[in-house]
Amino acid sequence: MHKFRVGDIVKMRKPHPCGGYEWEITRTGMDFRIKCLKCNHQVMLPRPKFEKGVKAVVKSVVESEEN
Repeated sequence: MHKFRVGDIVKMRKPHPCGGYEWEITRTGMDFRIKCLKCNHQVMLPRPKFEKGVKAVVKSVVESEEN
């Protein structure tokens, strides 16, 4: 299981109505707040729904700090 962090960019399984698949995590915990990178709309999701909807981690904050 991946440990998600604030600032990670994730690709979701279903597109946002604007057509965007990539989201930035802006809050973690029991609920996740994610921001669409195409239209900047923010959504709150419960952790189980978020984890089920994530297809891949596009960019991790940890990888950025190491480079």
